[in-house]
Amino acid sequence: MKIDLATPAMLFPAISLLLLAYTNRFLTLATLIRNFSKEERDDNTLAQIKNLRLRIQLIKRMQIAGVGSFFLCVVSMLAIYLTYQQVGNWIFALSLVSLLYSLWMSVKEILISVEALDFHLDGMKEQHDSSKLK
Repeated sequence: MKIDLATPAMLFPAISLLLLAYTNRFLTLATLIRNFSKEERDDNTLAQIKNLRLRIQLIKRMQIAGVGSFFLCVVSMLAIYLTYQQVGNWIFALSLVSLLYSLWMSVKEILISVEALDFHLDGMKEQHDSSKLK
């Protein structure tokens, strides 16, 4: 299959927006982590901290894979421009694989994020239930 220079270029806006979304997730988690240092420690908080640590690692992998995809996309365009068509095709395929990995990590992070909200809701429920007993 022969691709032209425009094919990898079509991924540029998508990858850029994806990296922006990943950065926003990272900044939100950083704020949450900084706020945790002010809270009292209990089992619920410790579970949330463990959850946040895992999410940070996933976001790091998402960002690295996204940047890798962007990088490979540019290298693919360069190879195609220099008339190394087959090399450009293979590098573009690697770019797509890297992008797929990044998206998979994003799905995993979303699922863990939902789990974090469940931890928080459980803590709120326990506080509510204990206040009713008093």
